Amino acid sequence: MTAYYPESFIELAERLADAARPIAQRYFRTDVAIESKADASPVTRADREIESALRDILRDACPDHAIVGEEMGGAPVHEGPVWILDPIDGTKAFATGIPVFGTLIGLAIDGRFGLGIIDQPISDERWLGAAGRGSTLNGAPARVSDCVTLSDARLFTTAPEYFSQEEAYAAFQRVREEVLFTRYGADCYAFGLLASGFVDLIVESELNLWDFAALVPIVEGAGGIITDWNGVALTTEAKGDVIAASSAPLHEAAMQLLHG
Repeated sequence: MTAYYPESFIELAERLADAARPIAQRYFRTDVAIESKADASPVTRADREIESALRDILRDACPDHAIVGEEMGGAPVHEGPVWILDPIDGTKAFATGIPVFGTLIGLAIDGRFGLGIIDQPISDERWLGAAGRGSTLNGAPARVSDCVTLSDARLFTTAPEYFSQEEAYAAFQRVREEVLFTRYGADCYAFGLLASGFVDLIVESELNLWDFAALVPIVEGAGGIITDWNGVALTTEAKGDVIAASSAPLHEAAMQLLHG
């Protein structure tokens, strides 16, 4: 990755994560109301309060930067900086009291991702990835596993029903049948675990920009590979079929199965 992300941007991203934490903590395992958005996905007051707070900070700190967020919208720009926010990635986990959700904070410049944070406020875990430096977990180096074969791979996906297209579900099943074992339901947290060497392979379908923007620099900075299902680098123009792996051989083997 190109080293063009100044320390001030990294400090700002950490400040955003610090602001999100107490809001998530305040609402976690309470009777906060769960609403359904137009696409039938759930949203809570915590989602909206976090994104509003982060937008306020960004408007004050860098008013010339664009902002895209899951709850309040926005369009990604292809020139200059754009912050990409998912206040609570894993709202279903959050709403059921499972601490595997996370606040995602990503920054792209000229369409390419180079700064990302996964912040898990309940377990006090924060993964940070930035262009030109290795990824960290709570300040300590994070590194992917040395897994190179499907038969040894620990596979994650959020849920089988997220593969809404029959072809996509069949492709995922081909991969699932070849790995050591498969687990479900960790959302962005699984990508942090991949960056720390506890997950080897992740296959997801139909993700939105805010679901993967922050993940790219974290996975890459930990030595992993994250692309679309065709092996194309993820940018602000990318579609939502994502594969992440701990090594190039594992990534290639999984892609071959995805394409039959």
